[in-house]
Amino acid sequence: MIEDFNREALDIDIAVSLPAERITRYLDKLAEYHGYPLKIRVDNGPEFTGKTFINWAKSHDIVIDYIKPGSYYQNGYIERFNRTYRTEVLDLYLFNNLAQARRITEEWLTIYNTERPHEALNI
Repeated sequence: MIEDFNREALDIDIAVSLPAERITRYLDKLAEYHGYPLKIRVDNGPEFTGKTFINWAKSHDIVIDYIKPGSYYQNGYIERFNRTYRTEVLDLYLFNNLAQARRITEEWLTIYNTERPHEALNI
């Protein structure tokens, strides 16, 4: 989950699969610390277009902003973030378990949010 304004990576949910039920539980957990967003931008994956996610968003008065199918440039900084995470974490480690993946990801997120410049924001 990336904050749209300052590009802060709030968290990454590490799991074998991410169905809508897990995603909404994860977003509820994030909301405990950051509050619910007014709008959330997502792709058109089934986890975001099904009733579970849509009803969850409605129940929290969140507008769902779907990117145009096949138009990944509409979500460019997310795609860039995902590529950076894959290159710097997922491609470098052979994890023994999900707990190890979570620990390494948390360490990487700290560095990403505090030590990396974000060129698009001129910082």
